[in-house]
Amino acid sequence: MPQFTTSDGLRLHYTDAGAGLPILCLAGLTRSTADFDYVAPHLPACRLIRMDYRGRGQSDWDKTWQNYTLPIEIRDVIELLDHLGIDAVAILGTSRGGLNAMGFAATVPDRFLGAALNDVGPELAPAGLAMIMTYLGKRPAARTHAEAAAALAHVMIGFPGVSADRWMQEARTHFRAVDDGLDITYDPALRSAVEAGGDVPDLWPFFDALAGKPLCLIRGANSDLLAEATVQKMQERRPDMIYANVPDRGHVPFLDEPLALDALHTWMKALR
Repeated sequence: MPQFTTSDGLRLHYTDAGAGLPILCLAGLTRSTADFDYVAPHLPACRLIRMDYRGRGQSDWDKTWQNYTLPIEIRDVIELLDHLGIDAVAILGTSRGGLNAMGFAATVPDRFLGAALNDVGPELAPAGLAMIMTYLGKRPAARTHAEAAAALAHVMIGFPGVSADRWMQEARTHFRAVDDGLDITYDPALRSAVEAGGDVPDLWPFFDALAGKPLCLIRGANSDLLAEATVQKMQERRPDMIYANVPDRGHVPFLDEPLALDALHTWMKALR
């Protein structure tokens, strides 16, 4: 299992497959490298790198939960690239991963090649943030993966027509079986870090840091986190932004939907 050690001593899990254009996949707030299992087989040949943030997936938990912040996660990304000897990278970022992509571009612009943002922008809708807080850091009530899959089909708003097999795969990805039921795959103290973070700062300067590099935005048409008004503002700033509004998806698209793949393929061509 590939790991590297951060400057403050945590072992973080990553994968590194393929060759050519380096694309780093960064997952959502509570998610892991497995989030990109759906899209990976459909991408053109490239060097696909994935990383579990500290406290998530197969990476070490941080004894100091105050370190579960965007600046620290961006520092971890930079240290991973140094570990792999990669000078510059494009980032495919889902939700929080997209925020980290913007922060990375602002922090080390000379190492940034472009970004594809999955259902996230510089303004986060309150309804979506409130939804995240209903489950963040909490064990699921379901006691089996089958129960969790059935619950996801009802709880995940804006995803009509998703197959039972896909919900089962989601349940197995995001919940692990333990002796007394199911548990989350991340440090529950992540909730404390989010609560302590206060109001979301002005992220438009970070979005503007993406200027001049290929940019793609994929939105779930039923998203409760990324409003259409925010998308319009993004398009005004970046008329060249590749955009896909994926039907029958909320927060977040799985990325193997045809419209999402078309957008990603166009973005990857622009990167080369």
